[in-house]
Amino acid sequence: MKYVVAVSGGVDSIVLLDMLAKEQKHELIVAHFDHGIRESSAGDARFVGGLARQYGLQYESKREELGRTASEQLARERRYDFLKGIAATYNALLVTAHHQDDVIESIAINLHRGTGWRGLAVFGDESITRPLLSLSKQNLISYAVEHNLEWVEDETNATTAYLRNSFRQHLNGASLATKQQLYQLFQRQHELKQAIQAEGSNVIHIRQRYFFIMLPTIVAVELLRTITNQLLLTSQLHQILHMIKTAKPGSSMPAGAGIVVRFTKQEFFVENTGRML
Repeated sequence: MKYVVAVSGGVDSIVLLDMLAKEQKHELIVAHFDHGIRESSAGDARFVGGLARQYGLQYESKREELGRTASEQLARERRYDFLKGIAATYNALLVTAHHQDDVIESIAINLHRGTGWRGLAVFGDESITRPLLSLSKQNLISYAVEHNLEWVEDETNATTAYLRNSFRQHLNGASLATKQQLYQLFQRQHELKQAIQAEGSNVIHIRQRYFFIMLPTIVAVELLRTITNQLLLTSQLHQILHMIKTAKPGSSMPAGAGIVVRFTKQEFFVENTGRML
């Protein structure tokens, strides 16, 4: 199996790379994205390139000049566009170094944003493999020290200008028991998410308006999420449900993301750029 290993140069990804290299189970390609936000980021790219040579691995990198004002979201999107592109080129699995503390931070951020139960089921992209999720940040640092690994520090991690960094500093004081409880909640939520998706696939063909009118709102919205291939926001799904209850026969509504919902007297039909969903 081929793995594209996302390596930033930080301790997390350095440990991931070392663990995978020592397993000798997979063909590894080291991938590094330089967003150009920090002046020192070019040095990080050189460090990772040298590390790839040290391990005797192929190295793929890309630099973009996103600038200092680039948002966390933009930097993340551009990074994953690059990483997933490399994985597709090599017909490989993308592997990242997300760990237990990342899970907890993401849950806290999502709950702060009011994302509901799905905010607990973070890291749900099945195209990405994350073998370190059960390990804490301290576990990774201990491994790196024990094996005399070198890494680079991102100086922006110390600033609270980014939302994740701000939450990270607040969560540093959380007890181990609290972190374990949150991680167990994350695991349980993923199990529930899979069960919900399985149930949704069993009734995805149903388009009777009366059926949706009689469902509890939360259930109807989740089923609509499945029908629309998870392309819409929760607010948009609630709008569709409202129209299912009230729209006149022959009417239609643009729901966003290229999706249009059309209504007959008894049924509704969801289209995406002319294709029925």
